Amino acid sequence: MSVSQIKNLNRRLENLINEASSELDKLCGTQLWKSIGFEAFDGLADPGLRASANYYYGQFQTARELKDIFS
Repeated sequence: MSVSQIKNLNRRLENLINEASSELDKLCGTQLWKSIGFEAFDGLADPGLRASANYYYGQFQTARELKDIFS
């Protein structure tokens, strides 16, 4: 990969991380999930909210891991 492709990929991954983080903040109503991880979602009573939180947390983790590899 060229340097410009890696920079572009890192920018896109950062956008995914920010989007997932923002959605998790909305779903949880707090940023507590950042310190304790997916255990924060166990307290969500609504199964739909819990499923959405798990989806966005997976997106967040995957994008962050890929960004670490390509940085």
